[in-house]
Amino acid sequence: MIEKLSMVIGSDRIKTNVPMSTMTTFRTGGIARIIVSPTSTEELKNVLKIFYDMQIPYYVLGNGSNLLVSDKGIEKPIIYIGRDFSSIDVFENCITARSGAFLSAIAKKAYDESLTGFEFAAGIPGTLGGALIMNAGAYGGEMKDVIEAVSFVDPSGEEYVVSGEEMEFSYRNSALSGTNCIITGATIKLEKGNKEEINEKMSLLAAKRRDKQPLEYASAGSTFKRPVGHFAGSLIESAGLKGASFGDAQVSEKHAGFIINKGNATTQNICDLIEFVKEKVYEKHGVILETEVKYWD
Repeated sequence: MIEKLSMVIGSDRIKTNVPMSTMTTFRTGGIARIIVSPTSTEELKNVLKIFYDMQIPYYVLGNGSNLLVSDKGIEKPIIYIGRDFSSIDVFENCITARSGAFLSAIAKKAYDESLTGFEFAAGIPGTLGGALIMNAGAYGGEMKDVIEAVSFVDPSGEEYVVSGEEMEFSYRNSALSGTNCIITGATIKLEKGNKEEINEKMSLLAAKRRDKQPLEYASAGSTFKRPVGHFAGSLIESAGLKGASFGDAQVSEKHAGFIINKGNATTQNICDLIEFVKEKVYEKHGVILETEVKYWD
């Protein structure tokens, strides 16, 4: 497999035995056997064709900001869509970005061009591809509100372009959720705005995050989805779980919706704490919490 990959992507784009604690915002996880980093859609298609022909399953990684990886590590190859897949271009009131672009970088570009509508995403610590897969959102905004078109490649290496409507966005979900398709880019449609007002809104949202979220600790952001008719953080807090911990995994005392790594937590610590929180919230409120965070083993 590595020999074939080297022929289509170059050996310098292939890494072996990579600690996943360096690739996820939770800072946990065992060793990944192989990570490949394509720099173009053509390289990505060639990689996928190799996996498809050899019937090899794979994972797709962006910033690792919504991810828990088993302490035992990962045998499946990982396709990393990162900084070499992150160009951002502007035409009139539209931004075209590749899927490895950080949402914060897209928001900065929108600000530079006096485009409004993407301020909500400025503080979400992820890349465009992952944000589209899960319809990421914050402070009343979601990706579905601004997406004009999305390009992706299927597991056989075929490329497609679909509209925002065809993505079938819903709460933390899209038509590509749970598939092995890989998003390569998107067109984001915004509106012309006032640069000072855009900056003011971004600054206000950043201040809210600093005030309410435990940004000083490693985490994956909000650990749980919002239950219908409730807020996960409020349910967890009212169950008396603020500060609850397994090892260095802790329910944040600042915001109960966040599970944090205080320094030396393992993935198992975090998973045990997640299950403990779900159990106690169900006992107290009869509400089943679902995680936003994905798990790889």
